[in-house]
Order: sequence, then structure tokens, then C-alpha cells
Amino acid sequence: MAFVIEVIVLLVVLGLIWRYLGSYLTAVFTGRVHFLDWIELPLLRLLGIQPGAEQSWRRYLRSLLVFSLVSLVITYLLLALQGHLPLNPEHLGDVTPALAFNTAVSFITNTDWQNYAGGTTMSYLSQMVALATQNFVSAAVGLAVAIAVIRGFSRKRSSTLGNFWIDTIRGVFYVLLPISIVMTLVFVWQGAPQTLLGPAHIHDVLNGVHQTILRGPVASQEVIKQLGTNGGGFFNANAAHPFENPTGFTNFLEIVLILCVPVALTYTFGKMVGNIKEGVAVLMAMIILFAGTFAFTLAAENGGNPAIHAAGITSTRGNMVGKESRFGVDNSVLFNVTSTQTSTGSVNSSADSYTPIGGLGMLAGMMYGEVSPGGIGSGIYTILIFAILTVFIAGLMVGRTPEYVRKKIQKTEIIWASIGVLVMPITVLVLTAITVALPDGRTAILNHGPHGFSEILYAFTSQGNNNGSAFAGLSSNTAYFNITGAIAMLIGRFGVIIPVMALAGSLAAKEEVPVTAGTFLTATPMFTGLLVGVILLVGALNFFPAVALGPIAEAVSHGRFF
Repeated sequence: MAFVIEVIVLLVVLGLIWRYLGSYLTAVFTGRVHFLDWIELPLLRLLGIQPGAEQSWRRYLRSLLVFSLVSLVITYLLLALQGHLPLNPEHLGDVTPALAFNTAVSFITNTDWQNYAGGTTMSYLSQMVALATQNFVSAAVGLAVAIAVIRGFSRKRSSTLGNFWIDTIRGVFYVLLPISIVMTLVFVWQGAPQTLLGPAHIHDVLNGVHQTILRGPVASQEVIKQLGTNGGGFFNANAAHPFENPTGFTNFLEIVLILCVPVALTYTFGKMVGNIKEGVAVLMAMIILFAGTFAFTLAAENGGNPAIHAAGITSTRGNMVGKESRFGVDNSVLFNVTSTQTSTGSVNSSADSYTPIGGLGMLAGMMYGEVSPGGIGSGIYTILIFAILTVFIAGLMVGRTPEYVRKKIQKTEIIWASIGVLVMPITVLVLTAITVALPDGRTAILNHGPHGFSEILYAFTSQGNNNGSAFAGLSSNTAYFNITGAIAMLIGRFGVIIPVMALAGSLAAKEEVPVTAGTFLTATPMFTGLLVGVILLVGALNFFPAVALGPIAEAVSHGRFF
């Protein structure tokens, strides 16, 4: 009953966030909010940007790619040289080149995949200046792309989509920083450490035991990793660690932080295109996908662990293997599904210890493109690609020219949308196939058989979707996995952003078409149902054969699904 009440409260809170944060985001990115001009204008002058200056989609994209490349180089150097830099109380050495490259790519692509244990690998300087900084700016880049795409739908006969530098600065200073400052104070109040004093050393004289307790600037990084749908924990146990997630209240807040901006962007979309119902239709599709996956995974985990049942051990608490006793099955499933339905990847229980079908639930959230509600920015622009494909398919069925939010969808838009949808599954499946065929891939598997295949499939699905969660049984801190993982993350990020920006530029240049009796209305439950169907169909066609070799085969080997 307590969990049901928690879910109801979560829905109410997210409903308020959808309305008010969504309205605030609209005001920020339409230039109606100026209370931080004293920060924004000097930064623009430093960059040589005139306030109000706009860019074509090509210049917008070029600025984004240059910024990401510079961020990659700076982050790599900070990690590779950390042993020679300050704020390193534990005197940790330089991060190895392959791991530094993988980590730099991971954080600039908003993936935050970790082939290392944070508390014993990264210095305070690396955690704060390299990684936490990228938590802000990579999230702001995704948000900027989403706003540019929404402008593509809302504008007519326009050759510009805004300005990348202005949008990114406003995303950081008007959205991410204010929320992070307030919530960091809440997390410190709840018990999350925020210190530069180094680890605490405890010596138990009576028992002759010496213990080192790692700590650091945890609270601030925890908040932005969730708010920016980054993931990437200060500690190896991630949000299961009591320093990162001290109480049930912080567990609830972390779920809210993960979902708040992606959910609010659907209101922003509706507001900016001039019809809130368009945003509601997209939001309803997200909710249906999220609720279905959550119910599916929850049923699997509450059914218990088949291996433990086979040993004659029964439990009324479901599959508690790998789960924090503070949170139990229900809250663990809600947290992990939230994390994999977005691009966060932060977990409060071990994904590797879920039942085969429970693990499939987390995989499914990524395999249909992380659109329910998806990552910060990436969720809304990815589901809008699916929306374009949906009206195209619906148009073919009824013999009408497809239109979406008063824009005619033609050959150019379908080509770019198709590329945007297919680049992720192609990347994931090709890299998975190559890896299982090579000794370097197979030797990293802890559990052979279907679960071992699932470990590899999950790794590339996570990285290809810029998620960052993992089946921990895979020993992926090798040169092979660091390089191939970085390739998956780069393609998963920029292989989608490039066609999305081209699509936005094409739409912005179009004239709006009037609504007629023959127009296929998209702000309707029918369109929502079609959108959900297309997303599921594309995901199933792309991934079902691979899933059949992994989670489904593993479940069959246990003789049960739930």
C-alpha cells in the first residue's frame, strides 16, 4: 500500500512539474526570462556572440560538434594527467589512455558509462572539473538540440533554428544550475557527504582493524547526474550506496530528478508549436510505454528468483538478489526502469542480478529508443522522429499526404527520420555480433551461455543509447571494450543528432499547411496508439532475434518466464 501511495504522489509531482517546469522552459528558450543577464551577457561577449544572433542548422550543428570535440580533449587530458594535478588527497595515479578515452567520450555524450570504480580511480579534481562539469554541459547540449528541433516544427519559412551557444548557456544557468544548487542542499541535509577533506580513516583498537571510508563532493555530483540524466556514480555501487542515496526520501527525489526535464519538455513542445494537445499526445505515448515496461519488470521480479526456487528456498519478498534491503523489490524496479527508460543509467540495485525477464524489461526500455520519456532532450527529439514515421505510415494506409503539426512530411524528412531511427540498432547489433565472435569479447564474460550473451548485448545497447547502466558481470575495462564502447557512444550520440538537426532545418524552412477535413489529426488518442505501436514494432523487428538468444533463452532454460 505504501508503494502505491508513493507512485500516486510521484504522478502528482510530475504532473505539476510538467505544467510549470514546461512553461518555464518555454519562457527560457523563447527569451522571455532574463534574470541572469549579468552572467549570460558577459559569457556571450567572451564567445563573440551577439545576443539574439541565430544560426542555420548547419552552423548550429557545427558549433555543437566543435564544442563536443573541445570538451572531449579537455576531459581526456584532465583524466590522463590527474596524478600530476591538485585535489587528489588519495594520490591516485593517471588514468590509463584507453580508459581515459572511454570515460571522456562517455561523459561528453551524456552516457556516463563507467569501466572503473569512481571512488578509487578518480581524484576530486577529476570528479568535479572533468566529470561533473560534463554532467552539466552534455545535458545542456541535449536540451539545446531538443529546443532547436522544436523550433523546426514551430517556425515557418525560416532558415535558422536559434543559436547553439545561447541555448547551451541558458540551459546550464537558467535550468540545471538553479535546480542543482537547491537539491544539493537537500541531499546534504539527508546525509550525502559534500567535502574535500579526503577519506575518513577509522582504527578499531579493540579488534585491530583499520578501515578507510571514501567520501568527497558526493551530493553535488549525485544531483546533476540524475537531473541531467547522466548517471555515473561517485561510488561503484552507484545509487545503492548510502552516501549517494541516503534515505527513502532521496530515493524518491532521484526518480523525480531523472524524469522532470524529459517530462516537462512535452509541455514545452506543445506550447511552442501552438497546441498543448500535441504535447499531451506525445506524453501519453511515453506514459503507456513506461507503465507497460514497469509492470512487466515488476511482475518478473516479484515472481522471485528461479535459481533460488530450484534450490528449494522460498521467499515472499520476490527476487531480492542484488537489491538494497532499504528499498526492496518495488522501489528497486521503479528506480531501474526509470533509469533505463531515460538515458541515465544510474541504478539502485544490480541489473545483473535481475531475473532474465526482469533484465529484458530494462533492455526493452533502451531498445525502443529511450523515448519514455527518454534522456534530457534526447527523449523528445527521438520520439518526434517516431512521430514523423507514424504519420508517414498512417498516410500510406489511408492514402493521404502525411502531415505533422501543420508541416507536410515528404521524402527529405522521411530519409532523415529513418536514419535517426536505424543508426542505434545497427550500431548495437553489429558491435554485439563482432564482440561475441572475438576472443577478446568472450573472455570478458563472467557467466557463459545466454546470460553471458545478454551481458554483451546489454553493454552495447546501453552505450549505443547513451544510457550507461550495465550487467556488471562483464569485465569491460580492457582496451577492446574501452575502444568499441567509445565508438558505440559516439555513434549513439552524434549519429542521431546529425540527422535530427538536418530534419529540423528542413521542417523550419517549410510553410505551414492549413488543417482540412482530410488532415490526419495527431493530437488524439488514435495517434498516441499508433505512435506506441510504431515504436514497439520498430524495436521488436530490430532486436527480437538478439533478445531471443539472451534473456528469453535464459528464461526458457529455467522453465518459466515469471
